[in-house]
Amino acid sequence: MRSLLGELATGGTNEEVTITDMEASIEHMSRATIRHVEAMLILTEPYYRSLETVGRIAPLVRELGIEHIWAVANKVRSPRDEEILRSYCEDRGIEIGGIVPFDEAIQEADREGRALIDYEPEAEAVGAIERIADLLEREVAVKNNGSSDGGNGEGDQS
Repeated sequence: MRSLLGELATGGTNEEVTITDMEASIEHMSRATIRHVEAMLILTEPYYRSLETVGRIAPLVRELGIEHIWAVANKVRSPRDEEILRSYCEDRGIEIGGIVPFDEAIQEADREGRALIDYEPEAEAVGAIERIADLLEREVAVKNNGSSDGGNGEGDQS
């Protein structure tokens, strides 16, 4: 994985984006798998153990010099869940990049073997994920390309 990400970072164009879904552990950091990563989304749920994982991973990611670090709250069922997530992250200086509500449509789409966006494009979770994608485009892609109109192709590649 480390060499693949390195090849993508050094051989790609500014218009390419690679998203990897990694296991919830610090192994990727200790093996330098994330050396070429520009942004880290740390997925969490509104439960203590899940939040504690964010609390351990975020400082390690900062130490590695990754500029953009966001917690993404998943399966949020209530205002109380959201309040707990926001409070936990705020106390630790972790910015929240998105809140994805618990949505039965996700399970229904999975039972049908379909992507949620195809199964129910108006689902709340789809909108939440689109907002996260917008955040990444705004905060990462735009800065690398040098403008909000897609850039001129001469931006920084890292």
